[in-house]
Amino acid sequence: MSTARVVFTPSGRQGAVALDSTVLDAARALGVDLDSVCGGRQICGHCQVHVSTGEFAKWSISSDRNALSRPGPEERAARLSRPLGPEARLGCAARIQADVVIDVPAASQVHRPVVRKELRLDELRIDPTVMLAYVELGTAELDSSSEFLGRALVAEIAATHGVTVAVPPAELLTELEAVFSPVPAAGTLILALPRGSRDTTDAAREPARIVGALPGFTDVALGIAVDVGSTTIAAHLCDLTTGEVLATAGVMNPQIRFGEDLMSRVSYVMMNPGGETELTRVVREAINDLVTELIAHSDSDADHVLDLVVVGNPIMHHLVLGLDPTPLGVAPFTLAVDGAVTTTAAAIGIQLPHAGLYCPPCIAGHVGADAAAALLAEGVDRAPTPRLLVDIGTNAEIVLGTPDGIWAASSPTGPAFEGAQISAGQRATAGAIERVRVDPDTLATKVKVIGCDHWSDEPAFDEDAPAVTGICGSGIVEAIAELFLAGVIHADGTIDGAAAARSDRVVAEGRTAAYVLHDDGHMRVVITQNDVRAIQLAKAALRAGIDLVLEEAGNPDVADVRLAGAFGAHIDPLHALVLGLVPDAPVAAVRAVGNAAGAGAARLLFSNA
Repeated sequence: MSTARVVFTPSGRQGAVALDSTVLDAARALGVDLDSVCGGRQICGHCQVHVSTGEFAKWSISSDRNALSRPGPEERAARLSRPLGPEARLGCAARIQADVVIDVPAASQVHRPVVRKELRLDELRIDPTVMLAYVELGTAELDSSSEFLGRALVAEIAATHGVTVAVPPAELLTELEAVFSPVPAAGTLILALPRGSRDTTDAAREPARIVGALPGFTDVALGIAVDVGSTTIAAHLCDLTTGEVLATAGVMNPQIRFGEDLMSRVSYVMMNPGGETELTRVVREAINDLVTELIAHSDSDADHVLDLVVVGNPIMHHLVLGLDPTPLGVAPFTLAVDGAVTTTAAAIGIQLPHAGLYCPPCIAGHVGADAAAALLAEGVDRAPTPRLLVDIGTNAEIVLGTPDGIWAASSPTGPAFEGAQISAGQRATAGAIERVRVDPDTLATKVKVIGCDHWSDEPAFDEDAPAVTGICGSGIVEAIAELFLAGVIHADGTIDGAAAARSDRVVAEGRTAAYVLHDDGHMRVVITQNDVRAIQLAKAALRAGIDLVLEEAGNPDVADVRLAGAFGAHIDPLHALVLGLVPDAPVAAVRAVGNAAGAGAARLLFSNA
């Protein structure tokens, strides 16, 4: 065998390369975004990659670390400006010896993903499930007994704050002694209030729990809301006393290297014993990295983060909690737990010593806590008229609320809406085409790219815009909708080759036609017939879910449609209606609402209902 098959994630690009080629050479040959500042001289360390190990049914590849050459003395001793990470290999040094799946982490990509998931928190009621209680203890109130210390704190909290607190457990007494010994001493206790305690009578109310203590006086109480999506993970640091979002950070979900969609990841676990452990490890590492970034960006302290809310679809939910997701891969799609999960951040390896952890309940086998959070954020359950919420991503969540009830479903739309499986497709990164307009008469095109506010026909575009690198999900949808409106694409999705008489942008491609969207001499972005078919398939899955929900609800007239998610937040409602991604409705009735799942998770930080 003179060649080996190589698959790069998260791009999904693959092909045959000559044996003994370096990973960097293979990436260049296949058009994979792999950074190399030093040009392959083993100096910069920017081309680090990871071998994905296991059986990958999607690509029919068995991949392990032996598929790359062993690290030589030059690689091991390289003095790099970016140190080599654990289990990482230098793409310019590692040589391909067999079929392999290689992951290019975000830090090694020239055009790194832009995770744009800001929060919209309207009419926020601040009533968190944690509180701070400053306590002073004098020498006359204590003896040397740790048990007495705990009871003294319980009494003092009741006297000074009017809160009933349970006697702290023995494992917490060492921490309390460190703050309140020797006496007299003062400190701030961290109290966890039972969810729903505001709405119960005094007789039925559970006591609060002491979960930690900080020396001296502090009134800084922070919380973190995390939305674990199939493609991206977004986290938001919030001030629990003011409702302010202090910092937002996002990252591509590192599980992508085990499979782009949910079923691919479940398949990986089924075919690789212990695979769920690896999937859990990498997603927890990503959350820890986001926590570190949020704290550093806001100049905060991890000790002051008192609450963590995590939402995600059922498979993400299970993997974050360390639960086996494989029952969700086969009928009847059984959840390991469908109720809310309340524990501590430390219990799942998140480095927040005083933070509790809350995961809201999943709704059904493939409708998860993210859908529940989005429902909360958009008030689907409180709408006076039918309201449809569609969170569009690799997996779409659909929730319909009417005065008669709530219906929910999920659709495996696949990665096309995220820019994958498209000939010039890419994730939403700087340089990706995200907006498109086509003149219906001349078929002339103008585009907007991520990283620039100007259209390509404006003089400032050439000065300010990054180089065009491809097209992302919102761009491909707008392009197809615009071409349909211009008569280049028929209602059945066929690109009309006869349109070549109107413009030289319509070109022949084998037995079909294609449309040249952009060509600046360096990057050529073409909309092919296969691209149109990929979007049609994704749309079909989405509309099947929407139509099923509407049918179950008696086909109500919906005049309030809300598009959420990384893709839904940036799609033009007009183009969504043109392509039939959502049911017919007035354009004004369809609007993007941003990261509804993340907003719902943040609301749970502030809600003790």
